[in-house]
Amino acid sequence: MAGGVWGRARGTPVGALTLTALAEGIRASQGQPMRPPSKGPQSEPEPEPEAEPVHVAAREPCSPPHAQEPAPEGLSQAPESFGKEGALADLALYTAACLEEAGFAGTQTTALSLSSALEAQGERLEDQVHALVLGLLAQVPSLAEGRPRRAALRVLSALALEHAQHVVCALLPCSLPLDRAAAELWRSLSRNQRVNGQVLVQLLWALKGTAGPELEALAATRALGEMLAVSGCVGATRGFYPHLLLVLVTKLHEMARGTRSPDTSKVWTLSHQGPPHSHASCTVEALKALLTGDGSRMVVTCMEQAGGWRRLVGAHTHLDGVLLLASAMVAHADHHLRGLFADLLPRLRSSDDTQRLTAIAFFTGLLQSWPTARLLREEVILERLRAWQGDPEPTVRWLGLLGLGHLALNRGKVRHVSALLPALLGALSERDARLVGAALGALRRLLLRPRAPVRLLSTELGPRLPPLLDDARDPVRASAVGLLGTLVRRGRGGLRVGLRGPLRKLVLKSLVPLLLCLHDPSLDAAESSEWTLARCDHALQWGLLEEMVTVAHYDSPEALSRICHRMVHWYPSHVPRFLSQTQGYLRSPQDHLRRAATVLIGFFVHHTSPSHVNQDLLDSLFQDLGQLHSDPQSAVVAAAQVSSQQVALLARAQGPRHRLCHPHLRPRQARAARPPPVYPDSPFRRRSVAGRWGSSTPG
Repeated sequence: MAGGVWGRARGTPVGALTLTALAEGIRASQGQPMRPPSKGPQSEPEPEPEAEPVHVAAREPCSPPHAQEPAPEGLSQAPESFGKEGALADLALYTAACLEEAGFAGTQTTALSLSSALEAQGERLEDQVHALVLGLLAQVPSLAEGRPRRAALRVLSALALEHAQHVVCALLPCSLPLDRAAAELWRSLSRNQRVNGQVLVQLLWALKGTAGPELEALAATRALGEMLAVSGCVGATRGFYPHLLLVLVTKLHEMARGTRSPDTSKVWTLSHQGPPHSHASCTVEALKALLTGDGSRMVVTCMEQAGGWRRLVGAHTHLDGVLLLASAMVAHADHHLRGLFADLLPRLRSSDDTQRLTAIAFFTGLLQSWPTARLLREEVILERLRAWQGDPEPTVRWLGLLGLGHLALNRGKVRHVSALLPALLGALSERDARLVGAALGALRRLLLRPRAPVRLLSTELGPRLPPLLDDARDPVRASAVGLLGTLVRRGRGGLRVGLRGPLRKLVLKSLVPLLLCLHDPSLDAAESSEWTLARCDHALQWGLLEEMVTVAHYDSPEALSRICHRMVHWYPSHVPRFLSQTQGYLRSPQDHLRRAATVLIGFFVHHTSPSHVNQDLLDSLFQDLGQLHSDPQSAVVAAAQVSSQQVALLARAQGPRHRLCHPHLRPRQARAARPPPVYPDSPFRRRSVAGRWGSSTPG
């Protein structure tokens, strides 16, 4: 019905016309009698200040103002043969009459007038909303700025006041892609405080996708971005702000995992230009607008600085982004935490994986806020977190570990140790690197708290931590080394006076891996090892800090020789363990590690007394070093030859019964004092200082 009139009007100059004049033009084009023009100044009324609502309410809402112009004839006495276009002309006339009364209740008056006009023709307004919205969408670009365009937008607001769902359903198909006309209509709805809340609720339901296809949700995301970007619109979300935020974040998770309907990709290819990731960008912009409009600009800034927005849209990093967002909101938007926490609880048991995992990540992050965590009894939260440790999904167990750490440490002291430690220690044997990393991080934070259980952790970590120092995963290896350094730092007082027996054993058991880790290609692992060795030197008063730093940065054989000499002198009973541990690295697939282990064996053997090493160990060392003589890496071969000579010298020093055959060893040389080993420069020298700081060397 409306399509003909709007199409006819497109051909007429409507630049400066009001809707009243447009209606008169339509009536004239149909050969219908024009209404007599109003005489006097009322024919072209001047803009008036907004009237109080009481003045508009005192008048019959469906009647045009008598003081300005008479009601159009023929509307109340319309013949049965009156055509549809004539009815629309009367509709436009009634609309204009209401719009000319510039009052606060103009939107409501317009809606009543539109409804009355259609009822007079035997029509219902809700049946014509779709046609009217499409007509407005077609006409707005050609209307002049000022009163004509404002009048058309007021009609849209009037429709949305009573029929928000129909207006949103009509506009959504025109919002993907979003052109300037559709964007202007969404922004006009956002500026009207009488209707923007209703429209946002309808967009929220469309975004959730409960009753429509996926593309409808994507169009709703674009519309939300336009509306929320208008100043003051976010205030209309007061009753459902947490729900809207969680829906947007969950929608990003769905996009990242590619959970779309089967026909979505086909429709996308036909309907849109550009890659699908633009929808994720649109959702991120809607989130930014929602946070910024609420005064949480610092949350947006923190997410940008930490790379949180990029993580949110990644398939494998989305939950990391959710954790960053939760942390930023704990720090800078705590006025929404209670609402978020309450809205998260039912989602934790959702059958939808994306919704459940996003909710669990948010729940875990919010536990950093003690006032928010107090909304539930601690026993209830602990029971839920412990239950997640038995979940078959590793991601749920990982998030549960993070939550246990937050809950136990968020009041500046260690609590719930009996519930926390079994879960953290059990996670150290997990295959998932995230679980191991989360457990190591939580244990380190636990050690940083006052009255941390240092002795208990030293005992429990004794058999568990050394294997992680050699883990193949760089982050796990670096975190394990750092945890050892933190443990030594907290227990240094007892180590100095000869206490902390379990911790001392753990340090000596970890000495060889720490020395070899100084040459680790992972910068984090190497720097963590250097820091941990410095903590050990300070706690045990070795006086080797300069040597350790020199080995770490310059790969100095002289400094490494002095370290080995001190270790052999102070801990002679541990020398066989040092050699056996180092021997295991001779079979490493990494070239730098095989050479470093070979050199370390040479220095340990050189400084060792013949009485501290048995013949079986020397035979085993000599055999393994001999196999390295055919190593494909020439630097390893050269180092193995020097170390083999040192082993043979030590065996010869034990007496005639313990002679090992070495091709480069002369009998007279074997009986003389053992010369120090001399190794050629390593090709695996540590990165320069410039390289460590990310600077490029000049070419």
